[in-house]
Amino acid sequence: MRRIRKFFQERGFTEIETPIRLKVPCMELHIDAEPSGDHFLRTSPELFHKQLLAAGHEKIFEIGKCFRRGERGPLHHPEYSMLEWYRAKADYLDVLADTKALIQAVAEIHDLGSADWKILTISDAFLKFADWDPVGNYDEDRFDLDLVEKVEPAIERIGGAVVLIDYPIEAAALSRRKPGNPLVAERWELYINGVEIANAYSELTDPSEQRRRFEACAEQRKALGKETYPIDEAFIQALEKMPASGGVALGVDRLLMLVSGADSLDAVLPFR
Repeated sequence: MRRIRKFFQERGFTEIETPIRLKVPCMELHIDAEPSGDHFLRTSPELFHKQLLAAGHEKIFEIGKCFRRGERGPLHHPEYSMLEWYRAKADYLDVLADTKALIQAVAEIHDLGSADWKILTISDAFLKFADWDPVGNYDEDRFDLDLVEKVEPAIERIGGAVVLIDYPIEAAALSRRKPGNPLVAERWELYINGVEIANAYSELTDPSEQRRRFEACAEQRKALGKETYPIDEAFIQALEKMPASGGVALGVDRLLMLVSGADSLDAVLPFR
């Protein structure tokens, strides 16, 4: 934690603290919020961070607890530590550079030098390992199944740091479309030795499109028998003033697991 804070403080970021209990959780298709009385425990501080960007903050980070209902396994716990940071006037490639520097400075994984990071577009990865391209041919069930059963095992065999980049627009609810290619979203995910460790976007700042995406997600959740959440109107209004920005969410517990050589979060979380 000291190394993480030093990394961001030396680069001019402001450490912030945002609410853990909130009235309206961020609506994502497969992420369920944990109820807390008449509120919910946050699944991410993302919506608050973007409101701070809209208010004029340019470089912010937060380390804090987040919660997701029903998630438990070797790489999942219902309560976990999340590091999120955002930069105004930046995009997903800028925060990828941040992430490379952070991993080397904080984790001291010296065999993961910047030159050794492998970058694969979703199209290339799926064509190579699953024999189809989900960009322009998106099928959610097939995408999710092939990601878990074909692409991620291949990434683990590759080893080291692997970045999957440029997702189908249907799989990136809060990221902007790639200029010149409306079928692609500016999103990447980082895997280290096969473990997904971080997720990043060039942030969507169009309030009308974001509302449409939330409404579509609510319909999908309803069809799956999941609880639907209201749209956070304060967040939607903030998007009107939010500058072009890049942001990252990184699992601190998973990073600690990798640094310590463990193969399960149970080995690094003393209270479960």
